[in-house]
Amino acid sequence: MHRRTTAVSRRTVTKAAAGAGLAVLFGARTASAVGSRTIDVSVSSTALGRSAPVRLILPTSFGTRPTRTYPVLYLLHGAHDDYTSWTRETDIEAFTEGRDLIVAMPDAGPTGIPSAWRGGPDYETFQLTEVPALLARDYRASGVRVVAGVSTGGYGAMAHAARHPGLFNAAASYSGILDTRAPGVPALMDAIVARENLVPSSLWGNPFLNLLTWRDFNPRDRAQGLRGTSLYVSSGSGLAGGTGDWLPEALESALWPSAHGFADTLALLRIPVTTHFYPGGGHSWAYWKKEFTASWPMLAAGLGVRE
Repeated sequence: MHRRTTAVSRRTVTKAAAGAGLAVLFGARTASAVGSRTIDVSVSSTALGRSAPVRLILPTSFGTRPTRTYPVLYLLHGAHDDYTSWTRETDIEAFTEGRDLIVAMPDAGPTGIPSAWRGGPDYETFQLTEVPALLARDYRASGVRVVAGVSTGGYGAMAHAARHPGLFNAAASYSGILDTRAPGVPALMDAIVARENLVPSSLWGNPFLNLLTWRDFNPRDRAQGLRGTSLYVSSGSGLAGGTGDWLPEALESALWPSAHGFADTLALLRIPVTTHFYPGGGHSWAYWKKEFTASWPMLAAGLGVRE
């Protein structure tokens, strides 16, 4: 794991933020400055039963335009990673320099599956209710938002948008798990959960005995809810046409049918989607960074900011 949130006093953080030109009201939350515009905020979450972090990148103009509100780009991390991944693996802070938006990177737990767990925390409520409330109250976030994610975060982006129609103007998935009931995928979900020493059934229960729950949280089954949302889906074929990096390529191959099945369902429903299905590729940031760049014009349009 790569968690680096540091508990510091409100005065220390406010001073650091002011030194970076940020006029931020932190309230009673613990926050720490990470970069010139980047802070980590620890949110006391009822949905999770604990405090959980969200990393924020604030607009360049945040401190000089105290009455302005800003749209929010939500970026979701993948499995066995954490909320710092987007700033660790990409240049998202530099990329958003001069663009009038907030970037929010909320925690989704060690599995990166931002769902309401059957036997545990409710990451869906944390990400879609508690974090937006924080942003609106303390950081002048508007109601305009888009979401993008990698791997299980790609699942989250499409599941969130499908289960809550109209909440996001746009949603993008890079190598996401978009049909959780496709052949072999329930076993993959179980393996992701089990790798973190969690009981697989604590997610959505048994895929057969609790079929209705699995369907309720499956992006493909909830695809009708994506009508009117701008969509981007990318996935690689993995081992077929790969370069020999077998583990990430094998994982990408396992998700290839799921992504295609999801896109096929959107086509049947006549819901527009931009797809990029490319030969080879692996389940890694080397590909996801390119896909984010490719999807940015759509995300920017959804946010109402310049490309």
